[in-house]
Amino acid sequence: MHVATPHLELSTKPAALVLRAARLSGPLFRDDAAERTGLSISTVNRQVGALLRAGLIRERADLAPAGAIGRPRLPFEINVTDFLTVGIHIGYKVTSITTHDLLHRVVGAIQIPTPVAESPEATLAAIGASARRFSARWTGRRVLWAGVAIGGRVGTGGVVDHPRLGWQAAPVGRVIAESLGLPVSVASHVEAMAAAELVVNPDDAKSAEEKSSFLYFYAREMVGVAFSVGGTVHTPTAGPPVIGHFPTGTTEHLDPARTGELEATVSDTGIVEAARAAGLPVTEIEDVHVLARDGDVIAREILEERARVLGRTIGLVADIFNPDHIILGGQAFTDYPATLPVVAKAVRETSVSPRRDVRVSHSGATVQQQAAGAVSLDAIYNDPLEAVNLTA
Repeated sequence: MHVATPHLELSTKPAALVLRAARLSGPLFRDDAAERTGLSISTVNRQVGALLRAGLIRERADLAPAGAIGRPRLPFEINVTDFLTVGIHIGYKVTSITTHDLLHRVVGAIQIPTPVAESPEATLAAIGASARRFSARWTGRRVLWAGVAIGGRVGTGGVVDHPRLGWQAAPVGRVIAESLGLPVSVASHVEAMAAAELVVNPDDAKSAEEKSSFLYFYAREMVGVAFSVGGTVHTPTAGPPVIGHFPTGTTEHLDPARTGELEATVSDTGIVEAARAAGLPVTEIEDVHVLARDGDVIAREILEERARVLGRTIGLVADIFNPDHIILGGQAFTDYPATLPVVAKAVRETSVSPRRDVRVSHSGATVQQQAAGAVSLDAIYNDPLEAVNLTA
């Protein structure tokens, strides 16, 4: 079984450059690919030939110009019909399982409650069995790779420490690889979400290659950050930055237990606890959203206070990294967008830079799916020919 450490970057390998050109701009001709990638036409011809033999791209004879002679005048594009990858996002409460084509599009998706078992291995085996049954629905398509995005710290070989789940040295990569019979990549979920931004935003790819940077800030049940510069998501040796313990300052409605810590204060669970402490009849975060939309003053104040706390934290973290852009991801931002102006105002009032470029992730409510998909496609996008050889 092969467990890979994801690269989470825009690869500069020739085959990867040609594949990315086909993904972002296909169908395209070989001379157009040479112009877009900066490779010589002879190099492009070699890479196109190898990618065609591997089946990752296909030629479109129906789009050839009238009177064109020879294969260089046949445009090529990504093969979206023959291959799939499997993405798994393991959350604190919910696990999502997705299948993706080579354009990173979601082909199918399910959600299951994250299994509660006696050991991490048993939980992972149950998730792997669900993923195996789900991916088997696509008969006639070859599944190339699996990717797992998960909170906590991911070590070599896909071994994970996840304090919220109570996992220490959990063999995530090995168990999922054995369950699916596929090569597996495992990544920290916030870093995977940042990598998904590089994959799903063609308009940002050029600026990424020109060394622009962005700070990715995620909030839902957990909070976290990742930093990307020049088309590469930075992965510290000691693991992703931990910000759940950051101090929140004084709060009015939030954090009724007075922990003073960010994650306990702004997580979905924390919001539900604050709403209950205020006497609201809620059992889950969507109940709070519904009350706020229906005009409940307390529910709205709770969500706006969450937005202010998040905005202040974003402003302070941004001052450390000083990124060109800030990207907000996670349902804390997307499920109740009415508070986004409150977030933006708090960022402006906190940061030393009053003109921070703050934007919401293009992935929206599917951010967990997109992150898992980015991890599942990472090996293929980084070195497509080597990845296909590993799955032969």
